[in-house]
This record gives sequence, C-alpha cells and structure tokens, in this order.
Amino acid sequence: MEQSAILHTGRAGGLIYDRPALRSIFSGGVDETGLMSGDGDMSPGLEMPPPGRPAAVLVPLVDRAEGMSVLLTRRTEHLLHHPGQISFPGGRVEECDTDPVSCALRETMEETGISSSVIEVIGRLKAYRTRTGFSVVPVIGLLTPPFETRPDPNEVAEIFEVPLSYILNPANHEVHSREKDGIKRSFYVLPYLDYYIWGATAAMLVNFANILRRDSALGR
Repeated sequence: MEQSAILHTGRAGGLIYDRPALRSIFSGGVDETGLMSGDGDMSPGLEMPPPGRPAAVLVPLVDRAEGMSVLLTRRTEHLLHHPGQISFPGGRVEECDTDPVSCALRETMEETGISSSVIEVIGRLKAYRTRTGFSVVPVIGLLTPPFETRPDPNEVAEIFEVPLSYILNPANHEVHSREKDGIKRSFYVLPYLDYYIWGATAAMLVNFANILRRDSALGR
C-alpha cells in the first residue's frame, strides 16, 4: 500500500496512543467485561463447536512517526480455508510453541518475514472462539520500523496497514448479516479503501478498539 493512502494520525478522544500509553494500558492486564468472546456472540442461532484447537495471532501495531497503524495481511486466493480474506498473521499452536506468544511470533515470521527482534509484546486479549473450532489468542505487539517484510507466496498475497485512528472510530464498525439454512449470522465489518475486513479479524479489532476507547473515557 502506498504510504500516502495511510491516514497519519493515532488520536482518539484526545489521547495520543504512543508506546508509553499502550504499554500502560496493557501492562497490568485489561478489563475484558463486555468484549465479544466468539463468533456466536452476535448470532444467537449460530451453532458453535466446543472450545478446541488453540491458535494465536499477532495484532501488530506499527509505531510510525506519523502515528500508529495496524498491520494486516490478505490471504492468497488458492488457500483452502478463508481464501482472499483479511487476517492477522497467525495460526494454530504447534508442538514447537511454548505458549500463544511464541506461536504468534513464529507464524508472523513465517507468513510475513517480520523478525521478532522488531516486535515488543505488550499484552494479550482473551481467546476468541471461531465457528470453525479454533480458540484464538490475540497477542498485542509493537513493531519498530524500519523492518523487512517477505510475504510467504503460498499464504500471503499482500501486507498492508490501516491507521489506528480508523480502527478506533466506532463509525467504521459496521454490522452486516447473512442468512444460511434459516440462520441469520451477524458480524462486524471494517471497510477500508478496497479492503473488506470482517469476521473474527474485525471482531478482534473491535474488541481492541473498545479497550482503548474505554481507557480514554476513564481519562488515563
């Protein structure tokens, strides 16, 4: 993505979200009351599998001089699961992973080529349950530019960034619905330029935004 397409601001509610502010918010854990815990939260009739396969994703906050942005990937079209969709770097926890953090960092390196040496992990959110049977832990990481990206051509078609200010604006949190087999499924969508960010990725972004906006409302 051209850098001119990224809005250069990281403000919300009068608070600038820089490294110290974000560290302060996540250092002692966060109040997750009222946050979505899974795909079924917005669709009461949706049949959800039991909690199962553990997974982790990195929520990469890029600390640019112009303001914070969130790095995302667009999956390749030939993938069996979720082709072409927007997602965080991440995947299922493997035997080589010691915890969700190590999984998120490993998957980020494999998918995007971004080394853990430029990532400062500052916290995590509670696991989010997907209708495909995964329990996904979002790991919050601060990225220090400049850094090199090498997208895995088998998995990642594109790496791009969205301004944190855009994600924090509740006006951009649209709710869409689809009906299948008589069951109405509702979900968040964050449309940004030509990108359609939806599903679990959008829900985790909304959870993250609600934590930051709640913190701002408390005046911290």
